[in-house]
Amino acid sequence: MLSVMGAFAEFERALIGERQREGITLAKGRGVYRGRRKALLPEKAGELRKRAGAGEQKSALAREFGISRETLYQYLRIGS
Repeated sequence: MLSVMGAFAEFERALIGERQREGITLAKGRGVYRGRRKALLPEKAGELRKRAGAGEQKSALAREFGISRETLYQYLRIGS
């Protein structure tokens, strides 16, 4: 009995995920779902890349711009 209930729960969870993906696809088509907003404006991101390229400490730059070091490294990878 428990295995039947477990199988049903897995099936229901798969259906929920499928409906969620369909909803996100429809929302993207309408222009409603755009994802997360960028942490920095393009001007600030350019300034960040320039200053990091000049040799400033990355941890200090991350604190100054109010972002994490991981986000800083993502911006540096995008700019390369």
